[in-house]
Order: sequence, then structure tokens, then C-alpha cells
Amino acid sequence: MAAASASASDAQTSSGTERDNEPRLDVELLKDTARKALIDTLNAVNGAKTLVLDPTLAGPLGLVTEVALLKHHGVDKMFWLEPGPLTSTTTNVVYLCRPLIKYVKIIADQVKAHIRESQKHRYTLFLVPRISTLVSRILEEEGILGDITISSYNLQFIPIADDVISLENDNAFKELWVDGDETVIYNSALALNSLQKVYGRFPRILGKGDYASRLATLLTKSLPDQPSPLSDPSIPSAPFDSLIIIDRTIDMITPLLTQLTYEGLIDEFIGLKNSHVELPVSLLAPPAAPNASNPNATPSGSASVTPLINEKTKKHHLSTATDPLLVELRDLNFSSVGKRLSRVAHRLDEDYKARLQAKTVTQLRDFVGKLGGLQSEHQALKLHTGLSEMLSSKTRTELFNKSLEVQQNLLASYEVSAQISAIEDMIAHGASMQTIVRLLCLASITSGGIKAKSLDSVKRELLQAYGYNYLPLLLSLAAPPLAILLPNPLPISAAPAVAGNKYPFTTLRKSFRLLIDDNPEALEEVENDISYTYSGYAPISIRLVQCVAQKSGVISNPAEKSKADDGDGKGKGSSTRKLHAHPIVGWKGFEDVLGTIPGKTFDIVQKVPASTDSTASSVASLMRPHEQTTTTAVFFLGGCTYTEIAALRWVSRQNKGRKFLIVTTGIVSGNSLIDSIASTGKNLSVNKDMNT
Repeated sequence: MAAASASASDAQTSSGTERDNEPRLDVELLKDTARKALIDTLNAVNGAKTLVLDPTLAGPLGLVTEVALLKHHGVDKMFWLEPGPLTSTTTNVVYLCRPLIKYVKIIADQVKAHIRESQKHRYTLFLVPRISTLVSRILEEEGILGDITISSYNLQFIPIADDVISLENDNAFKELWVDGDETVIYNSALALNSLQKVYGRFPRILGKGDYASRLATLLTKSLPDQPSPLSDPSIPSAPFDSLIIIDRTIDMITPLLTQLTYEGLIDEFIGLKNSHVELPVSLLAPPAAPNASNPNATPSGSASVTPLINEKTKKHHLSTATDPLLVELRDLNFSSVGKRLSRVAHRLDEDYKARLQAKTVTQLRDFVGKLGGLQSEHQALKLHTGLSEMLSSKTRTELFNKSLEVQQNLLASYEVSAQISAIEDMIAHGASMQTIVRLLCLASITSGGIKAKSLDSVKRELLQAYGYNYLPLLLSLAAPPLAILLPNPLPISAAPAVAGNKYPFTTLRKSFRLLIDDNPEALEEVENDISYTYSGYAPISIRLVQCVAQKSGVISNPAEKSKADDGDGKGKGSSTRKLHAHPIVGWKGFEDVLGTIPGKTFDIVQKVPASTDSTASSVASLMRPHEQTTTTAVFFLGGCTYTEIAALRWVSRQNKGRKFLIVTTGIVSGNSLIDSIASTGKNLSVNKDMNT
């Protein structure tokens, strides 16, 4: 599975105009709603106030507001919610946090400390996203329930791209499949119902997985504080044609693999949290202007930056709104990024040289008019060239390439025992704990378990190398409902639920055409399929979406029939040859394959208000005119990766008339999942005032 060449990337760029021409949902409405709700929440407490903020909410709130807005609405000081005394100079103290026991205990300690010191404050606790009875009970036990006013700030879906919205709940996977806390399912149902209120109903709800099925059931019922989803006539006619719910455990292979798209690799190696990334300051500094005394000087030279290892870093928001290159780079296979950056640099060189040919006042005015855009692109070019160099230094290491080799061999079921030995060697060579655990889980899932003797040996080495504090992690990975790190054969004492949940990878590999061989003949096939995201492997989760929304893409490459016929390699002729997306008709044609995957398969047709003539039945809502574009919402319960987002965008570009709205509990990677289960995520709390 060699890295895909740049022609797939060309196809992506050429489709950019097509993507812009077709209408999509305006997700900025959700951001505006969240911002307005936050303002109303703050204004509910009159006067100046001290805001004490849950550190895990800082990132999500940063996507919908800014500190200046908070200060404008009465926030005098802001502190992280963490153990220790709280010093407030205002009468009002506002706590904003998720309803977790550890936070409520901290709040109780701080309030009781103020009471002992005879400090007089008015306390207000806003819980995100809703009020919890458990919180009230704990505060009552602590004896301070009467001192605190409890309310809620209903923060739900946050746009992180024009086609991606997220609950930004980093712990959703752990809460569901390790802690057994199903609160996230209920919160997801409330958020999806709110989505229906804004944009219209989901005429059809399909999905795969036990927890996904519970979520779908909730969506068909009337929830507290919300009208019945079947009877409210005020809900607009839906632009949605369906909602597809994917349970994360239905495809654990995809997040365990190393992401090979540009945005995915940034997340793997640098970390992309709440659309923000920590970068060396030198990459964010404005680039030097072209030298007027040297007409041949180019902007590309200043774009090449090798950041110092110990250089000071700064948080940067990666957004297509401010970064003109991100939209064409983010979904590329990393092997294509260098060529794309080189092309952009060459174009900028030509544009800058145009100033030398400007002879008249009109020509000079035209150039000055373009200068702002050129400088913006120049800055973006410098940033992404530096980022690419940072990633390249990681991808050239022996351990990285060995990890990729092991992944590819495991996906092909090639000499599994040799791959286990290779994993042991990687421990000796200093590979990270997350890399080793990801490879072990991948070996177990793809091979139906690891030989007990070999598994025990690797576990022993892992604990000795990284510490016995990771023993609970290994136990969680082996226990139901997760059960992804298992011996083969299973011991007699294994729970029936574990024995019945064996993953049919070899069956799916053939039925879903997951793997494309590494040979010159197959290279073109890689470029014309979602498998380009993993250089030859197609994510199972997206194949499941294709089973519903692009059935032909599962058994053959949809892009092969829409190649450009103009010969310039840029696919300009493809727009006239794209077929219209077929109606949503359920899982038809793939029932047998789906039956082999553990977890419930469901297909629910929702009733719609009789007063809405255009959607008098679910069938009518599916059979829309060809010129109308509908939206298929895909909800990942437990999180999705950047590669899955890239793959869905690729699927969306292959047909006319259907766009995808990617909805998720949060963005995950293999490392973030392992860290959350091991409870080793970075502690964001810092013992200082947020205003400094």
C-alpha cells in the first residue's frame, strides 16, 4: 500500500468549485445559537462576576466566543476550576462546568472555605449541557445547596468546519465503553433533536451498533423539555434525506491505524484539539516581503522553515476562514502535500512578478488590490511548509515506517506471529506506549485474537517497559463491552458476550473491498477510492455509509467513470459526467454482510407532519427533484477521525445532489482513545489566573 500519488489530489482540487456551487447547510447558525445562549447565561447574573471555568470547556467555548465578549458581559476575572482556594473580588461567582463529581466537590470546598472566612458571595452554577440531579444531591450532602443557584448552559453541536459539527466531548468513548455511563447517548439525542428543530427532520434513521440503536430509539420518542419529534408542526421541511448513526466500536480498526492525510498526521504527531494546534512561534510570524531589488526573489524561500526543537510555541486556530490553503491541503494523502505546496509557491512567484510588469496606474491599482490576498496566501504557504517539514521529520523515522509495515501486514493477515515479534522489537527500540497498544489491538481484531502465550509475553514486556500503572488499561481493553485485546482461543471462563462479539475482519475485507494491493496496476484504483486516506485501505465506517448512500462505491470505484476527458490531468470534464446520487433505500443489498458484524442493524422510517405537503410521506421526501440537493447526516457515536472526515468528503464529491453533514461526539485518534482509557490525557488546568 504505497502512498497514493498526487493525481487523487488533483481530482480533489478540481472538485473545489463544484463543492462550492452546490448548496450546503449553514452550520454557522449553530455557532450563533451557542454564542447567544452563552450571553444570555452570563446576563442572567447581574453585575460584575468572577467566572470559574471547567478546563475541558475552554477549547469548545473558544470556538464560539472570545474573551472580549465575556468581559463585555460582566466577566471581571476568569479562573480554572481546580482544587485550592478561590480569590474573588466580585460579589458574583459563576461556575461553568460539566456535571462531574470531581468538579462539584471542588466547588463545595471553595464555597465552604468562603463561608468559614465570612466572605459574602452569590454563587451561580451553570452545568453543561443540562442540570443533573446527582449534582444537586452532592451539594445537598455537602450542606451548601441553599447557597448556590443551579442552572444550565445548553452547549450542543459546535461547527469545526463548514461540513463538520461536534459535541467536543473528549471522553465520550471512555464513558460509554469503559465506564458504562450512557449519559452521552441521551445528550446526543437532545442535540440531534435540536438539529432537527433548526434544519428539519430526519425522514429515515439508519445505523449499526447496540448503542447506536439506543440513540435511534431515543430520537423517535418525546424527550423531557422537548416536543414529540412526530407532532411538532413548527419544524421546517427537512433538507435531510437521512441520518446514519455509526457506533465507534463497529469499526475500531480505523482509529487504531496511523492516519495518512495531512490533517490526520497533524493530529497524530502534533495534536489538533478543538481545531487548535501548538506551533513554533516562527511559523506564525508574518513572512518577509519579496525583495524589490531582486526581481527573481520568491516567496517560497521564506516559507521553508525548520523550527527549533525547544522553540517557544503558540496556539493557532486552523480554520479555512483565515487560511486560504487549508481547504485544499487538509484532506490530501501526505505524499501529495509537497507537490501541492510547490505548485502554490510557483503560482505566488508568478503573481508577485506581475508587479514588475505593471506599467500604468490601472495595472498598479489592480496589483495592489490583489496584494492582500497574496500576502495571506504567502503566510499560509510559510505555515504549511513548516508544518510539512515537522511532519516529514516524523514520517522518516525507522519506528514510524516499521509501525506502518506492521499495520499493512496485519491488514493483509500476513505472518501474524512475525508481526507480534516485530511489536516486541519496537518496545525494545523505544516506541511509544500508545503505538504498541494500538498495534496489539489491531493484531487482535484483524486476527480474531492473539495466541495466549505471545499475548502474555508482549503484555509483560509492555508493563515492564512503560510501567505497571498501565495494567488497568490492558484490563479495560480485554473486558466487555470493549473486548478488543483478546487471546486466541478464548479461555473457557470468557464471558459469552466476548465470545459472541468476534469481529469478522477477513469476511469484511473481501465483501467491502477494504484492501487494495500494492502494485502499479492498483495505484489508479487507490486514487479513485476512499482508500487513498490510508494509502490502500478503506475505512470500514465509511464503507458502511456507502452501503446506504453510494452503493456502487462499495463494489467498484465511482470515480473511474467520471474521469476527465480533456487530457490536462485536472479533471475539468468530470463535473458534467457526475451521476445524481441515488435515493436512500436502506441497507438493501448488504444485509448478509451487516449480519456478520456484532451489534444491531436498524432502519427506522420516521413519520412526518401531515400538514407538510411536500413531505407527506417518507417516500416522497426521498424522491426529490434532481436539481435539489439533500443532506445526509452521519453521526459517529464515540468520535471520528480526520481521515474518516476526508473520506466522506471524497464520497460527497462523486455524485450530484447529496452533501454530507459529519456529526460527531468529538474528534479522536488512536492515541487519544488509548490515553482516555488509560486516563493519561494532558491536564489542562494550570494554577494561575486565565487573564494573565
